[in-house]
Amino acid sequence: MELAICIFLLSIVASFIQRTTGFGFGIFIMTMLPFLMPSYGEATTLSGLLALTTSLVVTLRHISLINLRRMLPILLAFVVLSSIAIFCIKRVEDHQLRYVLGYVLIVVSLYFAFFNRRIHLKANVPTQLSMGSLSGLMGGFFGMQGPPAVLYFISSEPDKEHYMADIQCYFLLGNLIMTGVRARNGFLTPTVGIDYLYGLGGLAIGTTIGAFVFKHIPSRWFQYIVYAYIGISGIVILLTA
Repeated sequence: MELAICIFLLSIVASFIQRTTGFGFGIFIMTMLPFLMPSYGEATTLSGLLALTTSLVVTLRHISLINLRRMLPILLAFVVLSSIAIFCIKRVEDHQLRYVLGYVLIVVSLYFAFFNRRIHLKANVPTQLSMGSLSGLMGGFFGMQGPPAVLYFISSEPDKEHYMADIQCYFLLGNLIMTGVRARNGFLTPTVGIDYLYGLGGLAIGTTIGAFVFKHIPSRWFQYIVYAYIGISGIVILLTA
């Protein structure tokens, strides 16, 4: 029962962050899931399934704004690199991945807190392939493919509505593919299925509240609170890895 409550609450906050900012589901929930699930691979699988469900709802709502031309190259690179990363997870010990995850969380939090407004990317093929590759590695290893993709789509889309449509469709397709690869590697277990059901109610609540915030409330200060939490979580993971 305690596990069910934890996953339910984590799903509320993670889906709220995802719906408000366009990303961050995996970044937030993976600060806790590796300690709740039997293995690291199962944690990334559950994170991907829950994030997939959140992205599906938002994608259907904004489907008319999706630009596939700007998405396909980055998605292709993502698929290749994330598949390789997932394959490698079976050959790396859980505590080593948690140690690396701690550093990744700290770097991500510092980047988004201080540098994201200073860097602008061109929407060309080299940028798409490089950002897709980075996103694939982070998604495959850590279940958090968002940061590189967010940087690309923010630079290439004209407004927040088009950005939200493309980034959520990207996450939806990417997580669908990664779930298939994870299933083939034995990470889609009955435990993941049961815990996914625990999280569905939380997704509904978090997504609904997040949609209201996205439409009515500026998220600038909220984002910095999230970045601070991510950085602190990275430090905690390093100390307990």
